[in-house]
Amino acid sequence: MERYLVTFLAALALSAILTPLIRKLALALQVVDEPGERKVHVEPVPLWGGLAIFLAFLSTAKLFASDFEALGAVVVAGTFITGVGLVDDVRPLSAKVKFGGQIIAALILVAMGTKIEFLTNPFGGMIYLGWWSVPITVLWVVSITNMLNLIDGLDGLAAGVAVIAAGALFVVAADKGQVVMAMLSAILAGSALGFLPYNFHPAKIFMGDTGSLFLGFILAALSVEGALKGAATIGLTIPILVLGVPVFDTLFAIIRRHREGRPIYKADRGHIHHRLLDLGLSQKSAVLVVYLCSLALGITGVILAQKEVMSSFLAVVSLGVVMYLLSEALAGESREHTWKERRFNGR
Repeated sequence: MERYLVTFLAALALSAILTPLIRKLALALQVVDEPGERKVHVEPVPLWGGLAIFLAFLSTAKLFASDFEALGAVVVAGTFITGVGLVDDVRPLSAKVKFGGQIIAALILVAMGTKIEFLTNPFGGMIYLGWWSVPITVLWVVSITNMLNLIDGLDGLAAGVAVIAAGALFVVAADKGQVVMAMLSAILAGSALGFLPYNFHPAKIFMGDTGSLFLGFILAALSVEGALKGAATIGLTIPILVLGVPVFDTLFAIIRRHREGRPIYKADRGHIHHRLLDLGLSQKSAVLVVYLCSLALGITGVILAQKEVMSSFLAVVSLGVVMYLLSEALAGESREHTWKERRFNGR
C-alpha cells in the first residue's frame, strides 16, 4: 500500500508543478477558451491544463511502473487521444473528425491487446465474445471517453469526478490483486487531483479536450484491463457504477434529445450541472453536489464488487431507474425556476 501512496503523491506533486507552467504556455500561445452561449465563464480562460495531467501521469508511470513496456497499449493510445485533444483546443475539430480520432485510439488499444474478451452473465456462466470483442471494446472506450468530455461543463467538475472514479477503480483493483491497474489508477487520481486546485472555481485554467478526452480514455482503458478483464466476476456493472454520473447523464441526454426530435450529438443545457445551476445553485455548490453523487456511486460500486454478479446487475438497473426519475424531476424544477425568474425579471 505504501508504494501506491508514493506513486499517488508523486503524480499529484508533478501535476501541481506542471499546471502553472502549462498555463503560462497556453497564455503565451493564446490557447484560450472564449465565453459562449452554453458556457458559464465570462472571461477567456487558458486551455491545455490536460497536458499537465497527461505529462504527470506518463512521467510517474515511467518512474514507478516496474514493467513500463507492458503498458504500451495505454501509453500509445493515451498519447494519441491527447494529441487529438491538443489540436482540438487550438483549432476546433468537427464532431466527425474528433469521433474518428477516438475510434482510432480505441483500435490502437485493441490492436495492442487490451480488449473485453468476455462478460459475466448475471444469470450464470460467462459470455465469450469472440470477434465481437473488438466492436464492443471500441464502443465502451469511445462511450466513456465522450461521457467525461460531456460532463466537463463547470470548473473542477470533470477533474473531480475523474479523481473519485479513479479512486474507486483503485480500491477494486487493489482488492483483486491487480497491482499494475491499481498503480495506474492511483497515478491517474493523483494527476487529476494535482490539477484540481487550479481548475476549481474560479478556474485559472481549463483542462480542455486535451484533459477530458485523456481522462475519459484512460478510465475506460483501466476499467477494461482491471474491472472487466482481470475480475470477470463483477462484469460490466462495477465500472458503470463507478463512472455513474457521466454514464447516466449522457444516457439521459440521448433519451432527452431523441424525445425532443433533436440530433443526439447536438449540445444543449440539459446536463445535470446545467439543471443545478438553473435551480439557483452556485458553481461550487453544483459541483459539490455532483461530487457527492459520484462518491456515493463509487462507494456502491466498491461494495458490490464483493457481491454476486446478479446483485450488481440489479443495483445498476435500479439506480438507473431512480436516477432517471430524479433527473426528470430536476428538469421540471429547473424549468419552473427559470420560468418564475424570467417572469419576475420581466416585471
